[in-house]
Amino acid sequence: MSQEQTKKIEYIAINDLIPYVNNARVHSEEQILQIASSIKEFGFNNPVLIDKGNGIIAGHGRVYAARKLGLEEIPVIRIEHLSKAQKKAFIIADNKIALNASWDHEILALEFSELTSENFNIELTGFIGDDLNEIMFEENEIQNAPDSFKGVDEIELEKKCPRCGFEFDE
Repeated sequence: MSQEQTKKIEYIAINDLIPYVNNARVHSEEQILQIASSIKEFGFNNPVLIDKGNGIIAGHGRVYAARKLGLEEIPVIRIEHLSKAQKKAFIIADNKIALNASWDHEILALEFSELTSENFNIELTGFIGDDLNEIMFEENEIQNAPDSFKGVDEIELEKKCPRCGFEFDE
């Protein structure tokens, strides 16, 4: 199959899939549960990528989550145009390149605020705990800070608390 041809989604038995033995990406039990919750809420919208022998190229976490959910068949797309070296490199690149992106926290906070107002469980987005609190409240804390904390000139500060590092002038 050439790279230009359209890839088709197939549904195959989960037990027919073969995990990549050298998969360097590690999935914690907590993350697998997050993926399972996502699949349960939104559906299995991101097919697993496999080679012609049913070897998993991308989607190990989704396969683990599908097993946890008791799914017998899952959507896959066959990727058959890659050389052995390209397949190895793509397995790494697929995981790493996504990590190289960043978030616009202002837009993310707005989206979370709208989801919260609709009583949607925003932890289904994968953001939980401190990460979620930081995004939801960092802008408000800065905007609502007392005027005495805004724009303090560092030159005026002469004392520093040895315990917390807070600088202050007498």
